[in-house]
Amino acid sequence: MIPALDDIFTKYEGLVKQVDRIFTDVRENYPDCVTCELACADCCHALFDLSLVEALYVNRKFIAHVLDQRKAEILEDANRIDRKIYKLKRSAFKAVESGEKTEEQVLFEMAAKRIRCPLLNKENQCDLYDYRPITCRLYGIPTSISGRGHTCGLSGFKEGEAYPTANLDVIHSKLQELSQDISVALKSKHVKMGDVLMPLSMALLTVFDETYLGIAEGEVDQNEAKE
Repeated sequence: MIPALDDIFTKYEGLVKQVDRIFTDVRENYPDCVTCELACADCCHALFDLSLVEALYVNRKFIAHVLDQRKAEILEDANRIDRKIYKLKRSAFKAVESGEKTEEQVLFEMAAKRIRCPLLNKENQCDLYDYRPITCRLYGIPTSISGRGHTCGLSGFKEGEAYPTANLDVIHSKLQELSQDISVALKSKHVKMGDVLMPLSMALLTVFDETYLGIAEGEVDQNEAKE
């Protein structure tokens, strides 16, 4: 554990509470439209990346709260899934690089991909539900990113009608700020550390030690002394 992260994680949890309130407000005002229910798991097949702050947070909670036997099973699934995601992203990158497709086309196609989350168990429930990422928490209500609206295909929201919408650009900006705060707090030698994005599978597999985070040797000793 790295103590410097605790205050930033507290701020992240504050953002999570705000997001949960947004979802609750929409659900209470549009109960016929928000069709989320236990074991639905449609959102657990969406492909998206985590910012550094969420990747570190999920990794820490996974280590602390998932039983070892189940943890091994999840990591095995995560390894397989991460290889699949890597191939998809590599193919998408080549399509853009060659001019075969535009970046917008590739992003649209990637958003439509269906990959089962490694945290989804045989009962179609999340093994880390209380600590799931913000994207998971907003799935099921209208959202917008880069001016384009999105809704769950299983919801009752009708195209063309106006609904309260969660602005993901604003939320992603706040996550980016917290990620940059982590880089600064750790005095990371990796100048792009705060810009890291990764799928949840990689966040589970990665060992976020001092070497990965780019913490100088003197900083490591100082952190260890605080523990």
